[in-house]
Amino acid sequence: MFDDLRRMWTLLELSRGRVAVAIGWGVLALGSGLGLAALAAWLIARAWQMPPVLDLSIAVVAVRALGISRGLCRYLERLATHDVALRAMMTARTTVYRTLARSDFWLRRPQVSPSADDRSDAPAGEMKPPRRGDLLVRVSSDIDDLGAVVVRVFVPVAVALVLSVAAVALLATISPPAAAILAGALALSGVVAPWLSAAAASEAERAVRADRAEFTARALTVLDHAAELRVAGRLDAALGAAAAASRRAVTAEDRAAWRSAWSAAATPLSIGVAVLGALLIGITVYGPDGGTTGAMTPMALVVLVLLPLSAFEAVGPLPAAAQALTTARAALHRLDDFEPGSPTGTATNSSASQVGYESQQEGRRTNLADSARALGARVPELPRGRRIVVAGPSGAGKTTLLMKWAGMFDTPRPGVTFFAEDAHLFGTSVLENLRVARGDLTAEEAEKALRTVGLADWLDGLPEGVHTDLAGGAAAVSGGQRRRILLARALVSPARVLLLDEPTEHLEAAPGAQLLRDLLDVDSGLVETDRIVVVVTHQLPEDHQADAVLRITASGLVATEFAARATPCGGTDSAHREIPLPSC
Repeated sequence: MFDDLRRMWTLLELSRGRVAVAIGWGVLALGSGLGLAALAAWLIARAWQMPPVLDLSIAVVAVRALGISRGLCRYLERLATHDVALRAMMTARTTVYRTLARSDFWLRRPQVSPSADDRSDAPAGEMKPPRRGDLLVRVSSDIDDLGAVVVRVFVPVAVALVLSVAAVALLATISPPAAAILAGALALSGVVAPWLSAAAASEAERAVRADRAEFTARALTVLDHAAELRVAGRLDAALGAAAAASRRAVTAEDRAAWRSAWSAAATPLSIGVAVLGALLIGITVYGPDGGTTGAMTPMALVVLVLLPLSAFEAVGPLPAAAQALTTARAALHRLDDFEPGSPTGTATNSSASQVGYESQQEGRRTNLADSARALGARVPELPRGRRIVVAGPSGAGKTTLLMKWAGMFDTPRPGVTFFAEDAHLFGTSVLENLRVARGDLTAEEAEKALRTVGLADWLDGLPEGVHTDLAGGAAAVSGGQRRRILLARALVSPARVLLLDEPTEHLEAAPGAQLLRDLLDVDSGLVETDRIVVVVTHQLPEDHQADAVLRITASGLVATEFAARATPCGGTDSAHREIPLPSC
């Protein structure tokens, strides 16, 4: 557990100074409450003796000051604690996103049984790519669970420890036996109750979170692919599977509830034991001589009985802290799956990482069957030319090749941008969707780009032009319109090298072929002549004007073909030659 706490602290990058400030304000807030209870009890008993009013003036003012400071310090503690937590969550989420960006888990396709719900049958050492539902759980709720550790664990536990010691020490000045009873009751409420709560949370976490993640994944599948599932006759089965996962999670929560019930009962039971024990001891010590010289005073008796009530305010949040800690530890372990080298994470197979590529002088062939999926493996360099094609069957590694050229697996290359075929369209205006690539894009430039890619009629039909909102994002347009919008986004970007992944898919055959010809023709005017365009496609027209074509076979062999014409650097390319990224 302590190792997990240390790793949480490291992942969240918590500032010791900020955490100490939050703990300080928490101690002052609950310390004011503890002092208020003791001083108010003393004031009540002392007022019963009807002394001169001036004898009570200092106590009255102190009670008011403690009452005000309690609320003020609590507010400042909330501000400080949430400031630390939000900063930590931002840091952790950034770290996770960066890890995701460096990871290659989406490239791996472990062979699983199509009828199996559990994907644990992947070969040993082979990373299992998480589903969208799993990713959503990890980058959203799991990060939130880690951030809650600051608010619900680190600060409350430290404050409870300080205040418990202070309460026991204060009570010991009046009656050591009563202090011993209070210490035992605080241990019951602050140790046993959290242990029961943690056990309940652990049981619920093991059973519930897997089912909740399963439900999320299946629900997203239904939402994203309802039409396809309906056509295939599997929509009812998908809905049933999602409902079954939800029912399993509810059942597991019910099974874990009894531990939570005992944990909730431990605190009031402890309070009762402490107050009753203090009262009995107080009555015994007060005796028939109470109030006389040398005996227990009435004020001490009242403080002895009422102080334990306030002391439990500090340990009250500890059962919830134990639950939050258990949940956060499980979230931490799930996030470990993104770290290289973890047993179930994104570590690259050591044997695969050693795979290079085999070159042959004739045809310059390269075996990408394994190296396309190994981040450390060598891949062909981007050939010389301004218009380049990567062709081959699905699954051959074409997209991986583009991502490698863009530096997405190591250091991003300046001026080189990869545009994915499934890039996201946001539920905002057309203009803002294009501004994803360039933030200072004007409406006139956006209209020009959209008309250039063949969306003139569609744009003229929009009620507000480029300022029209795409309600639902990609759901507001057809597949072909979506591809053209993504192509327009690529054209307006400032990148010098455009890596386009199947930009003409879902277009009609003739318009798609013509658009592909224009992309590959330097003189077409579609793309500036000084920019380099690399296109992945399955349907390469025979009369294309590309400078180079990389053909990848299903077995992973790559053959590079160059057109015999002048290059932008003034030289002439010969067939089957690979050179680094052009710098001229």
